This record gives sequence, C-alpha cells and structure tokens, in this order.
Amino acid sequence: MTRHIRHAALFCLLLLAALLVNAARVQVVRAPEYDANPANRRPDIARYQQPRGDILVGGRPVTGSRDTGEHLRFERTYRDGPMWAPVTGFASQEYGTTLLEHAEDGLLSGADPVLAPLPLWNDVTGARSPGGDVVTTLHAGAQRAAYEGLGRRTGAVAAIEPATGRVLALVSTPSYDPGELSGNGAAALRAWRRLNDDPARPMLNRAVRRTYPPGSTFKVVTAAAALDSGVVTDLDAPTRSPDPYPLPGTRTRLTNEVPGCADASLREAFERSCNTVFAKLGTEVGVPALAATAERLGFNDDGLRIPFPVARSTFDTSVDRAQLGLSAIGQYNTRATPLQMAMVAAAVAGGGQLRTPYLVERTTRASGSVVATAGSRPARQVMRPSTALRLKELMTGVVESGTGANAAIRGATVGGKTGTAQHGVGNSGTPYAWFVSWARGERDLEPKVAVAAVVEGTAADHGEVTGGGLAAPVARAVMEAVLRG
Repeated sequence: MTRHIRHAALFCLLLLAALLVNAARVQVVRAPEYDANPANRRPDIARYQQPRGDILVGGRPVTGSRDTGEHLRFERTYRDGPMWAPVTGFASQEYGTTLLEHAEDGLLSGADPVLAPLPLWNDVTGARSPGGDVVTTLHAGAQRAAYEGLGRRTGAVAAIEPATGRVLALVSTPSYDPGELSGNGAAALRAWRRLNDDPARPMLNRAVRRTYPPGSTFKVVTAAAALDSGVVTDLDAPTRSPDPYPLPGTRTRLTNEVPGCADASLREAFERSCNTVFAKLGTEVGVPALAATAERLGFNDDGLRIPFPVARSTFDTSVDRAQLGLSAIGQYNTRATPLQMAMVAAAVAGGGQLRTPYLVERTTRASGSVVATAGSRPARQVMRPSTALRLKELMTGVVESGTGANAAIRGATVGGKTGTAQHGVGNSGTPYAWFVSWARGERDLEPKVAVAAVVEGTAADHGEVTGGGLAAPVARAVMEAVLRG
C-alpha cells in the first residue's frame, strides 16, 4: 500500500512540475507574443485605467484626462489644443502617440520602470505607477503671440533662448485639436479621416518637420563664412560685384529686386539683400568653407532631437560654382526648418556659440519629485566671436535702416534678416516670407530670444509676399512677449 501511495505522490509531483513548467512557458517565454497579439486587450485596458501624466507650460498643465467610465477608461484632453498641438502631438487610444506625447510616452503613461518605488516592483506586484509629468521650456506668452500672429495664414514659428538652447515657442498653422483623436469611437475616426484628407495638412508640424528654401535669410550663413574665411575683412569695403552677376560657367545673369547693388559693400548688400553680392561671395568662399559653416550651424544633421526628431536641413555639397552661387542666397537645394533658422539667429546672438535646442526642462513623478533634469547642453563655437559681433551689427542695421523695420521694438535692440524665397520655373512656386531675428531688452546684457518665422504665400498674393511685410511682425510679437517676461 505504501508503495502505491509513493507512486501516486511521485506522479502528482510530476504533474505539478509539468504545470509549473507550462505556466512559466506561457507567462515568461511566450509573454511577449501574447502581449503583442492584437486580440489581447489587457495591456490597453491597464494602460487607460488611470489618468495620464500632464505636459506643463509655465507650471500649468496644457493636457488633462477625462474619465469615460468605459473599458478604456481615461481619454486625453487638451487645453487650447490647436495652439499647443505642434508641441504635444496627440495621444489616441486608436491612433497611438506623436511628438512629445510619443517621446515621453513611458513616463506619461506610468509604464517607465524609473517611476516604480523599487526596482522590479511593478514586475513583481503587477502594479502600474501613476503617470509622471513633463515640464517644458516653453514660454506661454511667446507661444500665444506666435499662434495669434500667424492667424489664418499657413506658416510656422520657432523661438530659442540663445544662452541656454531652451525652446521658447514652437507653432505651426493651420493646426488642429488633438483632443478630437483621443478616443476610439466613430467621432475619432471621422476626425482622423478629415484631418488626413485636408489639403492644408493641419497635422504637419511645419516648425520642425518641414523644410523650406530659406531664401535671403541664408545670407547670414554666407556672411559668416565670408568673414570667418577672410574673404571679407571690412564691412564697408566695395565687393567688386557686378549687377547683374553672370553665374560662373552659364549664360544666366542673376539680378536684384532693388537698385544700388553694383559693387556694394557687405553692409549695404546685407541691408538691401543684394543677391548678386552674396552669390559672388559664395563662389569666392567655396564649397568646403561654406558647407563647413552651414554644418556647424546644424545643416546636414539628421540626428537632432528635441526630444522628438527634427527634419534634416540641407546644404548641397556636390554643387558646381553656378549652383553654389544660388545655394549661397538660399536657393537651389538649400532647405531649412524654421527651428534650424532660429538656431542660426541664436548663434549670432550668442556671440558665435550655439547650444543644441531642447524642449523638456525636467520630468517628475506624480508626487512632484524630480525624475530627470535636462539642463542646458554644452555650447559649441560655430563662428568666431568677432564674426558674430559684426553679424550682430549687420542684422541690427537691417531693422534700423533696412528691410526689417517692422521688427523694431521700442527700448530694445533688435537684429534681423528678411527673406523671400521664390522658387519653381519662372518663380511660379509658392513664395515663402521669412524673418530671422534676435532681441535684447534695455536692461539685458545679452539677447534673450532668437526667432525664425516663415509665412507661406499663395498664387493670389504672389507679388505681396515679403519677409519684412508678413513674417517680421510675427517675430516682433514673439520677441516682445519674451522681453516682457
């Protein structure tokens, strides 16, 4: 009898061992497979069983969570959604996450292991930490000024604090309300289809994800290369530039929109935005030196993240001399995001030093304790301090006596450069009005803000699109908001 009991006990132990092995196989070995199975709703239910952490601007949340009482309980909400959408992106139960909602999703959703009270605590207990908060570098007044300044026009604005690299404003219009995509019902589906079918592309973040021909604003880069390389040593010396200027090796004769550019000095050419002078300067500087200056400023860099990725701004390094002349005035294959051109202005304002822009100041737990702090990135010298000083002088002249008068702010020192990028056969393409600038308040030792604004024109107003007329007032409003504090 004892022998039969022993055999039965052994058999039961074998069955128990087999059960434990199978449970381990299902819960450990095949867990990723089951988690990824579209039919498994448990991760989604757990993800939306608690409110999502918030994105904060100036200490106030621009996001929230709404209790729906459904299986996917909490939906994302947004305050002034269209204004903040180029920063927040959306967090949708059906369509996923974008921009800051995507880059910081682990922390906002509570899934990041760093939020757990102890290492592996959530893995052992099956608990989920409350979502953390993301504190941004944004300036609420500057963001609103940019958004209202662009109004119904298509365009974008990026603003940076030169001394730190903090992103102060990031606006793209037309925009959309990300809250319309938060749920997973018929309303979210209709909004998704409408937004994706809209030819105005409201979900495109033009400030960081679209590149434009920078036009004459790129002359800041060309002037920096000419001064750094010694091609120009005196701002007021004649440049021996003919008007019109024959592009090397071609029969094409480059002209100007304004008179008085023949043999103009760099100062005169910068204030009048003479294409002929800067095209000739570009060919004299050469591809290696001009490309090196552009790349130090951020062109041809496909790794910039703020923390979401920024589209690559380009300067073509495989050009002949004629193409180089066009590239030097922001045409041909030269393209830039508004954030990139704000970086150019920030480098001038920062005395030739450039700090990589960043959007997240710190992340915190729901309790308020700090998880991580970004802080200012190390500065890199992108042009000589003397070059930056002379460019400040040139850009100040544009506002005081040149094409950028609409950016002037009483009691402040403002430097800027206008640009009107016309492209296509016979300049038939959409014209873009640009303005890049920086501003220093009356009591400030250094410039507090650098801005790039671009406004897209239409066929109807092709002849009326100018950087000084359309983009400069938008940039001025942003700079005023920052200088007010």
